Formats: sequence, C-alpha cells, structure tokens
Amino acid sequence: MPAPTDIGSDAVSVRANGAAVRAHELTKVYGTGTAAVRALDQVSVAFDRGRLTAVMGPSGSGKSTLLHCLAGLERADSGTVHVGDTDLTGLDERRRTRLRRERIGFVFQSFNLLPTLTAAENIMLPLAIAKATPDRAWVDAVIEAVGIGDRLGHRPAELSGGQQQRVAAARALAGRPTVVFADEPTGNLDSRSGADLLGFLRRSVDELGQTIVMVTHDPVAAGWADEAVFLADGRVVDRLSHLSAERVLDRMKTLGG
Repeated sequence: MPAPTDIGSDAVSVRANGAAVRAHELTKVYGTGTAAVRALDQVSVAFDRGRLTAVMGPSGSGKSTLLHCLAGLERADSGTVHVGDTDLTGLDERRRTRLRRERIGFVFQSFNLLPTLTAAENIMLPLAIAKATPDRAWVDAVIEAVGIGDRLGHRPAELSGGQQQRVAAARALAGRPTVVFADEPTGNLDSRSGADLLGFLRRSVDELGQTIVMVTHDPVAAGWADEAVFLADGRVVDRLSHLSAERVLDRMKTLGG
C-alpha cells in the first residue's frame, strides 16, 4: 500500500478571496511529552463559497479536530482561522460565541434537537437565542427544500431519525450562515434517509447558495460533494474534484481508511 504524500500548503490552493472559511498553518496538539498527539500539523486549507466540500481521512487523521477549530469550538495551538474576513483566532470567547451564533451553522450526527420543542421551534431556536429577526422568505425556502413542512408541529419523538436530521439541517441554515459545518451527518441514518439528507444539502448549495463543509468517512456521502479534501496524520495530503463514490474509495484505500 503506497504511503500518503504530503502535498504541502502551497499545492492545496488556499483561495482566500473566494473562501467562506480558511485556515493558515493550523496546529493542534493534545497531551504533552511522550503522550503528545499532533492532531493538526500546520494545516493550510480554504473552502470556497457556494460549494459542498467533504473532509475525509482515516480514523485519527484530524478531520473532526479541523472542523472544530474552523468552527471555533476548539482553539488551535497556533495558526489562524478566518470566517469570511473575520479572524476567529483573534476573538475572545464572548465574541467567538456571537460569531458562531450569527454566522455558523452546525449539523451533527446526534441531531441535538430539544425534545420539548416542536420542529418549527427547533428550527427557529438559534434565531430566538440571538434575538434576530428571521428572514421569513428564506426560512420558508429552507423548510420547503428540506421537505419537512408537514411535520413542523411535531416534537422530535414523533419524527423518524431522517426527519429529525432534516429538522437539524433546516435549523443550521435558518439564519443564513456564512458556512455550515456537518460532522458525520448521515452517521445515524439508514441509507434512504441518508440519501434524502444529502440531497437536501446538495440543493441548499445549488439552489440556496450555501457553503457546507462536511466531515464524513462514507465515500457515498462524499460523492455528493463538489470536492473532497483528504487528511492523513494531521496534514492535508490531497484534494479531488469530479467525485464519485468509487474514486473517493480508491483514494481512501491509499490512506488506509
């Protein structure tokens, strides 16, 4: 099996001008001394506006750590992260929290819906917390795109897993964020529900102009993306476009994933 080759930050094509989010020489280390693990090793990468990008790599390659640092959920040890023109790494915790609330959407594997709220209330919750006035036309377009309009009055326990994840996706997009981060969004779904969700994420890019960065281990899920960024040992080692599940799987095999 060939070893992955680090293609370096220059070859990764950091397109700052058209980027919704970008990192420069991002490093994150867990632990100290002989127990230290370098989860990210001077990663420089950018994610263009209006595109769906899959982030892939073997277990322990740094995928989720990269997403968490890009989203401001974790602080890197060195390097910078920009969301649009804002340097996230230069913000204190209060301003980081405000930026996450106003400009970043999240879709997680575990849905994270509040059980006492209806689907409609869950979708609107981030806007309510931010005391922001919703763009009703935009929210209606998101709800129509996700296909959950007939279930808005139902609570999570009354929805299937696929329906709950579509509510979570609509919630992520309701505030029209700069970027949506999706961490293994199909991980708890059957193949049909997963395909429905991926179709929605694809439409949200093509029809609504959203930007989505999706961490996934699934070549089929990655096949819905415009491009895939591959990590190994905390470094970006490849970037592919014109994706198919077969092409992604072939590349993953060379990385041991």
